[in-house]
Amino acid sequence: MNAQDTFSIVAVDSETGEVGSAGATCLDTQQEGLAAIIISDVLPGRGAIHTQSYWNTANQANARQKMEEGLSPEELMAYLQANDVQFNATVRQYGAVDFDENGQPRAAAFTGSNCLDEKGHRVGDHYAIQGNILLDEWILDSMQAAFLEAEGSLAERLMAAMQGANVAGADSRCLNEGVSSRSAFLRVARPDDAEDNLFLDLNIPFTPFGEEPIDALQAQFDAWQSTNQTELDRLQTRIQVFPNPSDADVQLYIESALKLELSIYATNGQKIHQQLLQAGQHTLLRSVFPAKGTYLLHFAQANRPETKLAVKKLIIR
Repeated sequence: MNAQDTFSIVAVDSETGEVGSAGATCLDTQQEGLAAIIISDVLPGRGAIHTQSYWNTANQANARQKMEEGLSPEELMAYLQANDVQFNATVRQYGAVDFDENGQPRAAAFTGSNCLDEKGHRVGDHYAIQGNILLDEWILDSMQAAFLEAEGSLAERLMAAMQGANVAGADSRCLNEGVSSRSAFLRVARPDDAEDNLFLDLNIPFTPFGEEPIDALQAQFDAWQSTNQTELDRLQTRIQVFPNPSDADVQLYIESALKLELSIYATNGQKIHQQLLQAGQHTLLRSVFPAKGTYLLHFAQANRPETKLAVKKLIIR
């Protein structure tokens, strides 16, 4: 199956271990049978891949397999160019981001010479932004600036990046409608998310003529944030982890009426410890941590472990 996709971003957050994916296109499920979200492949705790411009399901499956096998984003770009299933990588566009074995972010992108103009990509150490059939390449610059200048969570920064492309004709095929695109999506996975149950998974598969999908995506995001972020912010302030950094036992103080489930992850996504916690003070023995480094402490309501309420970063020396 072939289809075009237009502008997108993949990114990771090394503080929380989150992986994110967002994008939009002038295709939708009502008019074209396809929506922007087809390009998104998110591997919780590992990375994300976007395969766009003449999207091909076999190329996307191969990209995912190679990331699972451990190819870095740079290696993945080289592999996809050399192994295009239709022997025509010049019409493809890719972006990928992941964590290396030490939990450090890395990213890469590729834009084929025969992708439709305007085209290009922007890459930082923890993100890749790519686009084709653009009104102008400054759409990519606007997305990049919005992402880097935004404060807050990875989700908030990805939403800001999408707003950076919220101009008529960002996908040039939609210029006559006065909108950026017809469909859009925003997805964020925490390290222990199931692939079919991400922490945040928003999708605007279609919009009526002349309605802006990025505005619709923002409305969905605001609604999600109002119901999830308030509880998260409240609990973040009621959990203390000290000393931090630490070279000895670690103390936790929890001021909450909830019974919490604590899961501790290394930055490569491996779960190393899990226990239930009541309100009050608790000791995490130094022996819990297998080596020096950075760890992520995830706190969830005990009877709803799929919903993470707080994440704390802990450095063991």
